[in-house]
Amino acid sequence: MDINADLVVGLRHRKSWSQEELAIASGLNLRTIQRIEADGAASLQSKKALAAAFDIEITELDVRKAPIMKKYEYKSVMFKPTMMMLKSPDVTAALNKEGELGWRLVELVSPSDSMGKIIAVLEREKG
Repeated sequence: MDINADLVVGLRHRKSWSQEELAIASGLNLRTIQRIEADGAASLQSKKALAAAFDIEITELDVRKAPIMKKYEYKSVMFKPTMMMLKSPDVTAALNKEGELGWRLVELVSPSDSMGKIIAVLEREKG
């Protein structure tokens, strides 16, 4: 299982321990300590032993992965009634068509001076 090797090294330095002293304090083999600090991998038993030696919760040794920032692209689609049409355009059908292309509706806007216009703001995740 993955372990935060940088944290292990930092905690060891904070206590001014050598790898050998950490091995003694945790009851682990020196080679195990070297491997954990180098590779960031440890068994559950080794992780528990290190947590006990440092007097911390075992979960504090977990690797913290930074969330990946998603990127989006946006576009707007305007729907406006024409003189020939007695009713509003079929917004649902048009939005479903955009949805098939990966676009997701964020907001529908009808400006106050729009005279029946509807603006759809769409987004999709950039690959």
